[in-house]
Amino acid sequence: MGFLRLDPMMVKLIITVLLASFIPAKGGFVDFFEYLTTAAIALLFFMHGAKLSREKIIAGSSHWRLHLWIMCSTFVVFPILGLLLVWWHPVNVSTEIYTGFIYLCILPATVQSAIAFTSMAGGNVAAAVCAASASSLLGVFVSPLLVNLVMNVHSDAPSNGLEQIGKIMLQLLVPFVIGHLSRRWIGGWVEKHRSLIGKTDQTSILLVVYSAFSEAVVNGIWHRVGIDTLLWILVGSLAILFIALAINLGASRLFGFSRADEIVVLFCGSKKSLANGVPMANILFPAASVGIIVLPLMIFHQVQLMVCSFIAQRYKAGNEKRLAQQQIEAQKS
Repeated sequence: MGFLRLDPMMVKLIITVLLASFIPAKGGFVDFFEYLTTAAIALLFFMHGAKLSREKIIAGSSHWRLHLWIMCSTFVVFPILGLLLVWWHPVNVSTEIYTGFIYLCILPATVQSAIAFTSMAGGNVAAAVCAASASSLLGVFVSPLLVNLVMNVHSDAPSNGLEQIGKIMLQLLVPFVIGHLSRRWIGGWVEKHRSLIGKTDQTSILLVVYSAFSEAVVNGIWHRVGIDTLLWILVGSLAILFIALAINLGASRLFGFSRADEIVVLFCGSKKSLANGVPMANILFPAASVGIIVLPLMIFHQVQLMVCSFIAQRYKAGNEKRLAQQQIEAQKS
């Protein structure tokens, strides 16, 4: 079954985690990787800005009810699910794991995979481009605010929200804006070299993961995280994803969205961005905690790709079946 295959990016993440586990960055290499990671994150968001097409966003921005619900799902429904999981606390695992679940729940939606799955399933691609891009951009502001709000709810640790938001604006938003403003000069080159841009994205994320897990390994992450904890993260990720999908499907039917828009809601309102989440965690959380906090996000990333791939294939098969039926009826008439 094709949808059960590991995503190539997930394979690279596993290799990176193993590399950091056996050969973590130490001594002078820590500062080197810190500077390299900062530069890679800036480049990542510069490219995100350069890829953002205003024309496509404008084309898909007219359906305000659709976009309003997707934002509500991303930044209200998901955080509530994360808080409920922490309140329930069904398994006795490290506090950072539950922090990681809440963190993944407050992140924006993915861009590339949400659009790809929407296209595969025969959904409203223009609306998906608009919704996913808006979510990614809003996440730069909303996610750190939610981190401080939500973390203060379930933690006594003081937070310096304004300082964190300032760092995020400097390291993420400024390169993003510069990249977008540069689009008139480099837009053509970006469109021609999308595969190269994708490799830049992946390299940036892998650098951040290596740096974060090196710090975590030095601080004994694998003494606190075993197979049972990883299995619990998998189960928790599946539970959150299926509940979010069910809520989004129910909302689509309740609001009377078309089938094409329902697909957009499912794929833009139920996914979380690894590309935004890993660099942002590097800024928001102490270096010693980042590795363990992003574990739920990394596992959720693979789970959402597998499940959404299956759903997209089902929609595609349904579309093909309906089209064949219409052609038969047209021939009869």
